[in-house]
Amino acid sequence: MVTVTTGEAAGAGLTVVAALCVALVLWWEVERRRGLRRLRGVLALATPGPPGGTVVRGRGAPWAAALRDWGRVREHRAWLCLPVAVVVSVLGASPLPLLLGAVAVPLLRRRLRTAALRREKEVRAGRVVDLCAVAAGELRAGWQPVRALEFAARQSGALGDHEASVLAAARFGGDVPEALRGAARADGAGGLAGLAACWQVAVDGGAGLAAGLDRLEGALRDHHEQRERLRSELAGAWATVAVLAVLPAAGLALGTALGADPLRVLLHTPAGLACLAVGGALEAAGLWWAARIVRGGERP
Repeated sequence: MVTVTTGEAAGAGLTVVAALCVALVLWWEVERRRGLRRLRGVLALATPGPPGGTVVRGRGAPWAAALRDWGRVREHRAWLCLPVAVVVSVLGASPLPLLLGAVAVPLLRRRLRTAALRREKEVRAGRVVDLCAVAAGELRAGWQPVRALEFAARQSGALGDHEASVLAAARFGGDVPEALRGAARADGAGGLAGLAACWQVAVDGGAGLAAGLDRLEGALRDHHEQRERLRSELAGAWATVAVLAVLPAAGLALGTALGADPLRVLLHTPAGLACLAVGGALEAAGLWWAARIVRGGERP
């Protein structure tokens, strides 16, 4: 016969209430984001156009906007910590996993945001390489530098938010090298500084712009490919870090399968709480140190 004490019943009740509160917060967040997505889709169908009226986009415009926003949506995967924490809290009859899950959400969001920024940096660097290659090809085909730069910028998207200012400077006789240097300040767009130097030398000294862009494109492409090879070689090390991160959860699952009830020991006994605190600190320190070693290998 199993006897349930008043304290255990109260703890279970608090856990259920906390789980319901977290579920309501998640439901409200999902509904809010769904409404925002609908609003973006409606606004994407009609955008301000020339002074004559509006430009009506096709049905594919909302899907294109959704694909562009996919990088931001991925950052919100950190909220998955809360459902996992709710399940562990209910299984362990303790509100402690909920608190740990709430603490893990901002930390994981910061980590995902940093990874997204790193991916954007790499994508932008690849676009700069494409910009140099397309511009050099159009120059060899006989196009004027301004038209070649305009076509290459629109094809590659390497200039980003600075595209309007750079193209305006190119069309109306502005300082194109200075505009390119301003665009080169973005993360991953450092190759645009080389493009600015090539443009300035070609304008001031009459040197061939296409030859300079060819050499610049080759150097940037070699650097980009070297980074890709290094990242592929370090994929095994990152896999090892991921396995180390999953091992404690695998140990808990194995203990539960063997009938040891590790959640009760960890969450309801002084020795278990002490082991949980020490083990969590050692796990965090080990993951941080391993990730630091691997990132050190990724640096040029």
